[in-house]
Amino acid sequence: MKFATIATALSLLSLASAFPGGRGKAPSKYDSWFFDATYDVIATPNQVVTNTSMPAPGEPGAKGRFRYGINVASQVICYNIELWGVTGDYQSPAKTATHIHEAVKGKSGPPRIAFPNPVGNDKYRKSRGCLKGPFKTGIVTNGVDSGDGFTLDKIIANPAGFFTDSHTKKFVPGVVRGQLSKRWGC
Repeated sequence: MKFATIATALSLLSLASAFPGGRGKAPSKYDSWFFDATYDVIATPNQVVTNTSMPAPGEPGAKGRFRYGINVASQVICYNIELWGVTGDYQSPAKTATHIHEAVKGKSGPPRIAFPNPVGNDKYRKSRGCLKGPFKTGIVTNGVDSGDGFTLDKIIANPAGFFTDSHTKKFVPGVVRGQLSKRWGC
């Protein structure tokens, strides 16, 4: 077995074991248990931009790892989010401060999915689980939530058109950010 294949298998086991049902088993409420695509994103402070797409470096020394598994047929996204060196309280006009946004690298865009904020301390925070669409972010413009009508196949069709991040009171544009441009394991 090639090293990359072993690493991918171990990453998938790690990702799957973090989800409800344990030991990689799917929750019974989902139609099927497979990922059409998985993403392993390293998020850094130097990728953060403002809503005008101007660089706005996030928290110095902070780092994030956002792992996602997507099942399109069930409209389920499973997540394993870890943050290191993130300090202070979360802040966002959305219902949470941890999201997938729709925008290419270096640009800002609306959140499409809001995840539970990672919990822990200033050294390490984590959040793991699965969400099933329809997705709501809490950002409403003209009576429409920015998650309304969003489906996971849009990420698979153009992963480079999406980024993930977390926001705090001190770093409102974001503490860390990373693009979903690379798929792994599928």
